[in-house]
Amino acid sequence: MGLQDNVVYATGKRKMAVARTWLKPGKGEIIINNKPVEQYFALESARHMLLEPLEMTDSIGAYDIKVNVKGGGTLGQAGAVRHGITKALAIMNPDLRLVLKKAGFIKRDPRTKERKKYGQRGARARFQFSKR
Repeated sequence: MGLQDNVVYATGKRKMAVARTWLKPGKGEIIINNKPVEQYFALESARHMLLEPLEMTDSIGAYDIKVNVKGGGTLGQAGAVRHGITKALAIMNPDLRLVLKKAGFIKRDPRTKERKKYGQRGARARFQFSKR
């Protein structure tokens, strides 16, 4: 995390996805893994999720955002990008931190997939028990 030459860097995480986010004042261009956001995230819900912190702080079109994201699935990556954008906005303008914190965007979502246990079919699912 840091502020350098008016460019802010922050790391966002969700499930297994990690998003490295750079935010700088600009025209509102969002590039994810060298693709426009519309091309990278086909789902409207995923695009809406990552734009929530910008909508909440009325800063859509105020910043150019470049993101490198890897790991996880589509919605996990969208959540990681949202977390990265949120942290970068909070560094860029500390006054926005309270608004973003009340919305619950600052805190990393700690929910991850539970591991499969040995001798079982899944994390909680068991093999069917037969008495006879």
